[in-house]
Amino acid sequence: MPSSAWLPTAPCSPQICVTSVRSLADVPRAVLRIVAMLSVLLFGIMLMPVFGSFPAARRDALVRYWSRTVVQAAGVRVRITGAAAPTGGMLLVANHISWLDIPLLAAVRPARMLAKAEIRQWPVAGGLTAASGALFIERDRLRALPETVARIAEAMRAGAAVVAFPEGSTWCGRAQGPFRRAVFQAALDAGVPVQPVRLHYRFDNGPSSTAPAFVGEDSLLSSMWRVVTARGLVAEVEIRDEIPAGSHPDRRALAHAAQPGMMGAELGWAHAALISEESRARTLAVSARGSSQSQAGTEGLPSDDYAEGRLARPAIRASRR
Repeated sequence: MPSSAWLPTAPCSPQICVTSVRSLADVPRAVLRIVAMLSVLLFGIMLMPVFGSFPAARRDALVRYWSRTVVQAAGVRVRITGAAAPTGGMLLVANHISWLDIPLLAAVRPARMLAKAEIRQWPVAGGLTAASGALFIERDRLRALPETVARIAEAMRAGAAVVAFPEGSTWCGRAQGPFRRAVFQAALDAGVPVQPVRLHYRFDNGPSSTAPAFVGEDSLLSSMWRVVTARGLVAEVEIRDEIPAGSHPDRRALAHAAQPGMMGAELGWAHAALISEESRARTLAVSARGSSQSQAGTEGLPSDDYAEGRLARPAIRASRR
């Protein structure tokens, strides 16, 4: 069980969820991508003190362009669909899969990020995060929750956009965690709209990919290396319909409206069923290798409907047995 409202857990891990294909031929391209990504990051950091002198509209446009360029420098194509996010105070929420999620959301709407308090003590990164206007939260202190919600509401009431990942933990992208409700109370208190965004990673014109996932005990370096060695990786950013202020009576209803796909415990069962199905498929494929049945082993792999959270209830219930 999580120790606080900010510390939920996810069943995803690199061993059972993450798939990637690597070869020595990918190394030179991967190194070039890392150099390009770091160069774009450093360039933006150097210009950070200058950004404050630009008009708000111009500054936001530059931040969106820079954030999108960071992702593209890593070799990931970006596809943004939906209407542009509104201006003014708002809560921007999305499912959480990868470290790439942060620049992708900044490409939608530059905003103040919720960050764990420990980051403030990190060398270099702590100072940069604080300079970006991040709102730090003490995730292991439940008593600090009301004060944190009040600070988030105050920032949005003053006209800022605040980015939050209500799942509270990263998932591999083939299932999602339930949206925690605390941050939605801040939107209710501030009287601002909620802008849901759905993030999804796939191969170009192909199946979903878990290569960008940053889950469990995975290291940032391992996740970055999977991204820069991947071929044809696409980040899909779906800007969903804005949820107007005052359209839902409480934070539970608001969180439910912002959460795409299945809700509650069904999500965990969907993930368990997915992993079980893949394990069975891999076993069949290995046992049938070299025979005429090797092709049939792929029939156990989940379809896109399964992978994107549209698994039927009967299948989920069957997985519990």
